[in-house]
Formats: sequence, structure tokens, C-alpha cells
Amino acid sequence: MEACQVARKQDLPPPGGYKPIPYKRVPAKTFFSGYTMFAGYLGITAAAAYLYYKNYKQITKDQIEMRSAKMAIFPMLMAERDRAFLKQLRRNREAERELMKDVPGWEVGTYYGEKVYNLLPPDTLVEPIYHEYYAHSRPYEWYQRAYLKLRS
Repeated sequence: MEACQVARKQDLPPPGGYKPIPYKRVPAKTFFSGYTMFAGYLGITAAAAYLYYKNYKQITKDQIEMRSAKMAIFPMLMAERDRAFLKQLRRNREAERELMKDVPGWEVGTYYGEKVYNLLPPDTLVEPIYHEYYAHSRPYEWYQRAYLKLRS
């Protein structure tokens, strides 16, 4: 058994002992005094307020310009929308005329010659419901208008 024992060196402290443990508070290094930091804060705040004011004036001017442009172009857009609406109504009427040309006694805009709206004056525009308006359009256009345009 004695042959298996290996001489081991004991782990001891270094000669002269360990260094003392630093337990005292080490204050942080100060780059600026309190007055300097307060003056810097005021300076940066004043510069930011000036830049905000300049930017606010520019944004206000841009908003006024855009509002003026929208108000100037709005009547034209409304007229174009009404024009497209009436063109589609005309296409619907022509499609009905073409579709029902072989039906005897069929008048376009009536139900077998009988007015649908009896109480209205003769030249009154009755706006069709959504499905009547898109009855003769391509399914893709109807789908675009009904579902995709409403989401955005």
C-alpha cells in the first residue's frame, strides 16, 4: 500500500500572504459638475424647443397646402365619380337591353312594362342597390370593390 501513495504539495497562501480585501467605497469619476450638467440640460432643451418650433411651422404649412389642394380638386373628383356612376348605369341599361331583346313586351327599366317605382316623377334617378349596380361587371371588379377596397 505504501507504494501507491504519491507525494502531494499542499496548497498554501503565497509568500507574504494574500493582498488586503478592498472594502472601501470607490466614488465614480465625475466628468461634469452639477452646475455644468444643469446648464447643458437647459441648453439642449432650448435648442430642441427651437428646432421643434421650426419643424412645427413647416408641418403646419404643409398641412395647409395639402388641405387647399384637396379642397381645390374635390369638385373635380366628385364630378368624375358621378360621371363614372352614370356611365356604369348606362352600361347596365344597355346590357339589360341586349339581354332581354328577345323577350316580348320587355321595356328597359320596367318589369314587363310596369314601373317599379310608381310614386316618383318620371325623370327621377333611383340609385340601384349594390348588387344591381355591379350585376353586369366582371366578377374580379366586383370582388375588388366589395372586399379589397373596403379594408384599406
